[in-house]
Parts: sequence; structure tokens; C-alpha cells
Amino acid sequence: MLSKIIKRTTTTTNNNIYKNKIIQQNSKKKYSSFLNNVRKQYNKNINIKYSNNNNNNIYNNRNEKFINNIIFKHRYHTTSIVNGKVEFKLADIGEGIAEVEVMQWFIKEGDTIEQFQNICEVQSDKATVEITSRYDGVITKVHYEVGELAQVGTALIDIEVEGEVETEAPASKKEPAAAKPTPPPATTKPIETISVVQQSAPSHSSAPAAATATTSTPPSKGGKVLATPAVRRLATEHDVDISTVLGTGKGGRVTKSDLLMYVQEKRNQHHAQQQQQPHTSTATSTANAVGSGEIPEKRNINVVQGVDQDAPIRGIQRLMVQSMKESLKIPHFGYYDEVDMTSLMEIRKMISAVGEKEGIKITYLPIMIKAASAALNEYPTLNSYVSKDESTQTIKSAHNIGLAMDTPRGLLVPNVKNCEQRSILDIAYEINRLQALGTANKLGEEELTGGTFTLSNIGSIGGTYASPVILAPQVAIGALGKIRRVPRFDENDNVVAASMMSVSWSADHRVIDGATMARFSNLWKDMLENPETMLVNLK
Repeated sequence: MLSKIIKRTTTTTNNNIYKNKIIQQNSKKKYSSFLNNVRKQYNKNINIKYSNNNNNNIYNNRNEKFINNIIFKHRYHTTSIVNGKVEFKLADIGEGIAEVEVMQWFIKEGDTIEQFQNICEVQSDKATVEITSRYDGVITKVHYEVGELAQVGTALIDIEVEGEVETEAPASKKEPAAAKPTPPPATTKPIETISVVQQSAPSHSSAPAAATATTSTPPSKGGKVLATPAVRRLATEHDVDISTVLGTGKGGRVTKSDLLMYVQEKRNQHHAQQQQQPHTSTATSTANAVGSGEIPEKRNINVVQGVDQDAPIRGIQRLMVQSMKESLKIPHFGYYDEVDMTSLMEIRKMISAVGEKEGIKITYLPIMIKAASAALNEYPTLNSYVSKDESTQTIKSAHNIGLAMDTPRGLLVPNVKNCEQRSILDIAYEINRLQALGTANKLGEEELTGGTFTLSNIGSIGGTYASPVILAPQVAIGALGKIRRVPRFDENDNVVAASMMSVSWSADHRVIDGATMARFSNLWKDMLENPETMLVNLK
């Protein structure tokens, strides 16, 4: 009975094996027939002419691929839907801008995005702009990190979309670039192992132990020390036997921090030993050596070598580079004075209450800007531009007074437009608005361009005097120092306490003479020291 069951099972297994072989053979035949049909259909439609000539060889055509014995031919259209992915490119934002700095991303890979949704915020040399999406889809790739420079025309992100997408067709005469070979995946630095030969006692005749360097291998218990080549080189520079350093890395590997800590401990121990030794003999010998004309020995100090770092000049710094190159072509001359702010401090306390009712903070700066605008009415040449060819000086009718502002992104100079037509309260409101925009990094081209005269409130940081640089094509700038409580003589030669502020003026000596700058400064100073005079002259 058992033998019959075994025989039946064996027969069934053999039948199954035979059936599988038949299925495999049929599959191969069907696949071979499929390939032949594809080749015939391709030859019929494309009318391929095989030739031994290399110029006509199908494999030399870059628009064709031969994959798994099947020839595929690429064609280019104005619409494409390759896997539904499109590259969202940075469009030209005008003003001759070729690149921008990515300030922040509002999306990340994997997010779903809709049309007109904010993608990122970029900053050029002139303004900050928010980029919005033109597609609905899913973000598959972000090409730039925050702080990197993006070139106009390059892809910012990849978006997975549904349906046909309009893409630019390549030029008919341009051949597609050959595919670059895929670089091998980055590998970590090889870990070197050092064989440590222990000796029972030092011997002058014994040769030093040879260090064997190999590629990354797991640590063993045979006395080997794990360390990267960079750490080993650092140990050599500091003359340290790496086998004496206790490693805290994986498998007892000696890291850079382990080595630097070891070096610092050794230096501290050496310094402590020197402190314990008497210095009398050393000082005496040094004094004797100097007295005898001998050169004392060099004294070693504990120095930890730092690392220099290169920082790219981007964004606002690049704008400063260009503007300062133009400004330093201007022949500057300086004029300095002091202003007694005692009376103005009392006036400010009174008008501040008016500003608080409307939610406006009134500082000294809007009052000084209004006084400057009133003085510019008397000396309009200071509110002017000089043409690049130096043939024309344009007197500007609007008093667009700029104020240098320290923002998180660097120094910016927005300006308050038409100060000659604004009240002190209006100027204070506009300054508050500009400061809020600067803090949020939202100052745009409208706020940063068109200035005709500039004041820099360096005193808000703590400076007293400065040498301000004219912002071309303007012709004058003033730097306001901090207010100091100092002793002064009154009209009766009595010493009194006065609140003094220093001011530093710079003017373009090509079109402004010293007398004009001095008269302007005196008028501006008189308005601040006698605020009632300014109030009478206000229009």
C-alpha cells in the first residue's frame, strides 16, 4: 500500500515539472514573437534603412535607444507628460537680475501645492520677491537650500502634475547633450588601523614599530587603534602618539574632539608644572642676558590653531559692494559739529503724548528729518543728483530723505518720500512702517530707491563721530551720534549740564563747497536747539 502511494506521488510531481517546462517554453515563444512583431511594425512605420556606414548607423542616432532588443525613437513636442513631472523654473523678474538668493521656502518635498500658492521667497540686489506656483500637484524635489544663489532660468522645484504640461521645445539644430555618467555614491573616509607594538622596556637598539594602514575594518582586540586619516594627520602635527589617546567613537575610534581634548589636557598639565617651578632664576638669567646683549630664548605659549572660513558675498552684501565702489569715486569732504539737544528733549516729551493717542512712536529722528527738510528748502543744492558723466547737477524737488537701517539681512537705506509735505507725525508713522518692513525683511524696491538725501542714526548703536559715505548719485549725508550728558558753560560762564549730540556731515566736493555745508548745518542746528524757530518756519 505504501509503495503505491509513493509511486503515485512521484508520478504527480513529474507531471507538474513537465507542465512547468511546457509553460516556460510557450512564454519564451510568445515573447520572441512579440519582439518580432515590434521590429516589423517599427521598420514599417519608421522605414529604417540599415547600413554599415557609421553615419547611417542607427546606433549613432542620439534620438534613438536600443533597450532589450527593442529600438525606441525620441521625438520632441511643445507638450509633454513624462511621468507627469514638470520643472518649475525661476522666471526673469526684471531689472537685469541674473540670480537671486533663496531666503525661505514655504513648501517642502512631498507637499501638495495649488496654483498661486507661495513657493519661496527670494532676494535680489534690489528687492525681496515671493514666487508663486503655476501648477497644481505634488512637490517631488527642491533644488536649492536656503541661502543658496538660484540662477534665472534654472529649476527651483519639480512638481508631479496630472494631464499635459506645456514645456519649451528644444532648438531644432541643437543636439541634446550627452548623458553624463552617474557618479559613484559618496563613500566615507577610510578608517585606518594602527598596530601598536608594546615593549617591556625602552631600548636604543630596537627599531620603532611600523604602522600598518589598511582600509576600514572593524576594531579588534589585538591592540589596534581606529582613526581617520585626518585625525592621524592632526596627531602628527601635534606630535601625539595616537595610541595614548582614549577613543570615544564607535568601536573605540579616536575622533578629532578626542585628540584636541587630549592635546589641551597635556598643555594644561605642562602649564601647571611651569607655574609650580620657581621663576626667580629664569627672570634673573633673562635680565642678565638682556644686559649683556644676548638674545633671550623664545618663550612658547599655548596656542590652539583655529580654522579660517570663507563666507560668500551674497544678497545685501553684494549690493553694498557695488554701491560702495561707486560712492568711493566721489571726492568727500567732512564737516563736524555738536548740537545742544536739551530744549528738544523737552519738546519731544510733549509731542510724544500726541503720538501715543494715535499709536505712533515719536523719537528724535522724525524731528531731525523735518528740520533737515526745512533747511534743504534754503540750500536746495544739497538735495540733488550728479550725472554719471559729471555734466549735470539735477536739483530734486521732492525731499526723499533716507535713513540707514540695521536689518537682519544687513544695512539698508529706505527713504521717507516727500518729507517737505509731511508733518512730524506723518514722518514718524512712515519711519515706524519702514522699521517694521525691515525687521520682517520685506523692504522692496519702492522703499529702497529714489532717495535724495540721507541721515544715518549711528548714535542708536552707541557711536559718537563717524565718516559717512555718500550714497551715489546723492551729494550729501549726515551721521547722528548718541546724546551725551556733558558739562558746558552757559552765557554767564557757569558750568551746567547739557545734552549734546555730535553730527558728522559728508558732501560731494565736486558740486558742494564747505561754506554751503556749514551754513546748512548751522541752520539745521539752530532749529533743533530752538525748536520754536522750526515750528514757525514749518509750511
